[in-house]
Amino acid sequence: MKPESSIHDPRLWNEDLAPVPPAARTWTTWNIAALWVGMAVCITTYTLASSLISQGMNWWQATLTVFLGNVIVLVPMSLNAHAGAAYGIPFPVLLRAAFGTRGSNLPALMRGLVACGWFGIQTWVGGAAVHATAASVIGFDPSQHRPLPVLGISAAEFACFMIFWAVNVWFILRGMNSIKWLEVISAPFLLAVGVALAWWALSAADGVGPILGHPGTLGRADAFLPVFGAGLTAMVGYWATLSLNIPDFSRYARSQRDQMAGQAIGLPATMTLYAFIGILVTSATAVIFGAPEWDPVKVIAKIGSPWLSAAALVTLAVATLSTNIAANVVSPANDFSNLAPRRISFRTGGIVTAIIGILMFPWKLYQDPSGYIFTWLIGYSALLGPIAGIMIADYHIYRRRRLDAPALYDADGPFRYCGGFSLVGFGVLLVSILPNLPGFLATVGLVSADRFPAWLVAGYHYAWFIGFFLSLLLYMIVKPLVPNR
Repeated sequence: MKPESSIHDPRLWNEDLAPVPPAARTWTTWNIAALWVGMAVCITTYTLASSLISQGMNWWQATLTVFLGNVIVLVPMSLNAHAGAAYGIPFPVLLRAAFGTRGSNLPALMRGLVACGWFGIQTWVGGAAVHATAASVIGFDPSQHRPLPVLGISAAEFACFMIFWAVNVWFILRGMNSIKWLEVISAPFLLAVGVALAWWALSAADGVGPILGHPGTLGRADAFLPVFGAGLTAMVGYWATLSLNIPDFSRYARSQRDQMAGQAIGLPATMTLYAFIGILVTSATAVIFGAPEWDPVKVIAKIGSPWLSAAALVTLAVATLSTNIAANVVSPANDFSNLAPRRISFRTGGIVTAIIGILMFPWKLYQDPSGYIFTWLIGYSALLGPIAGIMIADYHIYRRRRLDAPALYDADGPFRYCGGFSLVGFGVLLVSILPNLPGFLATVGLVSADRFPAWLVAGYHYAWFIGFFLSLLLYMIVKPLVPNR
């Protein structure tokens, strides 16, 4: 039996952050696997391979890159999930061990703000499905729209975005039980719809289409490797968020076996299958419509039957909803709650997430495939990779999985370090982020790439790996030397 917190310090504790008691840890292997199916089956997964193919890869190179990235990220995912299953604690509470009782707020907010961006992106694509459904049923032309000032999207698009946003907020207010129910119900249905979409495309095109026969444009290794490196990092970055806050879910698992088996079954296979379905359907649309169409919302809208299209678009909206609630609400809701447990509950934190998701103008984050990979996915992976390395080094190597869980809720206990901040944790975090900073500045255009050595800029393509392994190594060396700092 693992220790549970008997300390109810309101500065660090509320009911949402408290350890889940063993009797309430009821999620089975199927629940965990269904969680991942529900999160992985969505429009952004469908379009992942398109970003790689647009950079010059052929279909099997893009599919393999998606698969490898998800196998790699499964490792830190399972390792960080261990503490949640063992002690019943959520992600921001686990961070207190490595960063301090107050210092945990900074890495938690770094993760939380990324989730706000993802919440906005997923809400935007779900709103696009609502918009296309309305166009199919009512009969208006969605391409004929006038962008609103500042927003850059039409009034109808913004209205559909807000409708879908409101549905997400309803589930936020219902709490964690509604999330478990949503994932279990939607998982098999969403997989079946993906397979049905692929069957329709192959039947309508009388074959697979030209994309599966395209050789790609990256013939030489010096052309292929930078794109592969960036693509692999982006695929890891796609779930680098969940690899940190997976304790938010594994704290409900019945056992370590359930959380590990559920993740291994649910994550890599589903991501690869749905990305491949995206390639397959897009290849067929080049024959059906005369040009490849990567956006599944637009593909479904062109099927021809208004009500069949509407049903399929509603399905896509459900897929996006199941992903958004689990992947992009649970973590920031807990992260914001960790800031002020007395004042911010899980539901309040979820509402804050939803509001920030609007203010980030997510349609602008998602509109450019190149920027989506190099600026968004790789950019935040440069921040989250070091946090993952520090968490794993602290829990698995330094503490050898033995954690004084009640002390994590004690503001004056051993995890107070220096005024609530761990100098070791933050020192390692800063040093591990710095090598990727030049590449990021050059990529977003703030500084000319010529001002840095070429190898330093090129290393940005591997930002998550550099940050993860550097932080893991540095923490292993420094922490035993200054354990109370």
